[in-house]
Amino acid sequence: MCGIAGIFDSTGALPPQELAAIAGRMAHVQDHRGPDGHGVWADSNGGIALGHRRLAVLELSEAGHQPMVSHCGRYALSFNGEIYNHADLRTQIEAARSYSGRPAIAWRGHSDTEVLLEALALWGPEEALGRSTGMFALALWDRRDKTLTLGRDRLGEKPLTYACSRGRLLFASELPGLTAAPDFCPGVDRNVLALYLRLSCVPAPHSILAGVRKLPAGHLLTISAADIASSALPAPKPFWSLKSTAEAGLAMPFGGTDAEALERLLSLLRKSVRHQMLADVPVGALLSGGIDSSLITALMAEASTSLGAEAVRTFTIGYADGDGAAYDESVQAEAVAHHLGARHSTLVFRPQDALGLATRLAQVSGEPFADASLLPTRLVAGLTRSQVTVCLTGDGGDEVFAGYNRHVQGAALWAQMAGVSPGLRGAAAGALQSLSPRAWDRLFAVVNPLLPKNARQRLPGEKLHKLAQALPVRVATAFYSALVSAWTDPGLLVPGASEPTWVLRHPGAWPAPSLCAEGSTAWMQFLDTAWYLPEDIMTKVDRASMSVGLESRAPYLDHRVVEFAWSLPSNMRVRGGQGKWALRELLARYVPRALWERPKMGFGVPLDAWLRGPLKGWAEALLDPERLACEGYFEPAPVAKAWAEHQSGRFNRQYGLWPVLMFQSWLESAGISG
Repeated sequence: MCGIAGIFDSTGALPPQELAAIAGRMAHVQDHRGPDGHGVWADSNGGIALGHRRLAVLELSEAGHQPMVSHCGRYALSFNGEIYNHADLRTQIEAARSYSGRPAIAWRGHSDTEVLLEALALWGPEEALGRSTGMFALALWDRRDKTLTLGRDRLGEKPLTYACSRGRLLFASELPGLTAAPDFCPGVDRNVLALYLRLSCVPAPHSILAGVRKLPAGHLLTISAADIASSALPAPKPFWSLKSTAEAGLAMPFGGTDAEALERLLSLLRKSVRHQMLADVPVGALLSGGIDSSLITALMAEASTSLGAEAVRTFTIGYADGDGAAYDESVQAEAVAHHLGARHSTLVFRPQDALGLATRLAQVSGEPFADASLLPTRLVAGLTRSQVTVCLTGDGGDEVFAGYNRHVQGAALWAQMAGVSPGLRGAAAGALQSLSPRAWDRLFAVVNPLLPKNARQRLPGEKLHKLAQALPVRVATAFYSALVSAWTDPGLLVPGASEPTWVLRHPGAWPAPSLCAEGSTAWMQFLDTAWYLPEDIMTKVDRASMSVGLESRAPYLDHRVVEFAWSLPSNMRVRGGQGKWALRELLARYVPRALWERPKMGFGVPLDAWLRGPLKGWAEALLDPERLACEGYFEPAPVAKAWAEHQSGRFNRQYGLWPVLMFQSWLESAGISG
């Protein structure tokens, strides 16, 4: 895992030494991503320099140093990520070279970077990445054709941003890598700001900075000097398509029995976990005690036992105060760890920790990012890094196997709403909002013991108020939008802004309606996997882990697992009013249901209480109406109204306030003026 950066100068005005210095500076500001080493490479005839920061995980010697030049000398690579099947790829490369009569490669070492580079040299980017299993962002320079190829992994685990400026192409893992380049001072894109307020993150290909792009997941972009000079970069091209994957699975669903499907899935997950446990440094797991991370930990424990290795090390976070009780899964995580024989560590998070870290979250994310679970994720990442360098996580389980409430209750509700008049739906929404979230929570605390397990909810008041936003709408897209929006009308805060297109507004990017009806579980899964997974979940995990030099890996996002999951019939995803049926059945083989079968928790924080407590002064300073008016990004009145309602205790406005706070904090840390 690493940080990459570079500059491609089409003007020819900068000598190689200056290009190398710029690339080195761009990489240096990302040194948290690679604390173990650094490197710069420049092509004296190509007008390009590649920078790299290294987190040593495989091949700890200098044989893994980057940027790396291919054995033929034609290609140079700066790479961030891991190729899990690199041993198999090496065998394929050696066989292909032998068959074609080419000389054998005198390998430098056993790094996956070297294997990937030789695969790229042998087969070209599209075929080489098609053969590869892993997570990555890369920059490949072709010295003969003088072209630069940027690439990002299939599910968007690793980030990559780029921009054209003054006849130069800049690229970096994170936004601060770009803004470290000289004479590059882009302003805020107000249209993207509005989209950020809706989604609490910025989905690719957009960026909060004008003129900056994020490479979409599963895409390649090949650029020449002429492209840069004309300021007309070609469109990125997919080497893997989520839409095609979903369509293929839905069109030809798995035809075997439940037992056969479970055995096939278990085989794929075992292979993924074992591949992702390979490293030359200590490996552990983030364990929440929920279904996804518990199954990954169980498979790790199984693999460790079969190999005679030491017990798996697991890590979780707990809360020291009453406000955090609804979010605390540490007791369940400890019980699962004990059952599996893991060496477990728990970090207890105190309210006073919130202020210290909240003020630094903008530096952790490097861009406006408002998923509040970044805060505990960063804390548990720090604990994990104190003992291991690599951790496996359960990320992706919800998107791939239908684990969110909207996949189950939301899809069922939308199907039932079809015959209900908008007037009745509006009346129902009003009734739900007649009680505050806290009042609903108190009511459910009384009736929860009387409800079946799959009907019990954590924080039901928040969910009912979110549902109230969605009930009056008339089309499936508006229903989904209401469920995922922090601000349902960002135009109130950013007048005149026009939200750019994202996957929900681009029906041509969806699977065929005949296979995936709007409002269905599969449709919501697709949307979540297309934008929420890469731009929220994986952004959160990447920034939190990389900020402390920890490599996180997600076995559920092995593309073979994802492709098989899309072929599962709907009743193998949702059954008995519960999502993730297949994962539940597999986990029950390893861990008693009593230890993990409970209402879905998520990885949240008691942000609503903290904004009335330890974070109140910090937040008030950032949201000061005079400050907002002076900066000119937000209308002060709607923000002040939301803040007052939140402080009253009747409403929980954390989901709307936090994106504004994180933007304000980022604006301050990035030194961007209004």
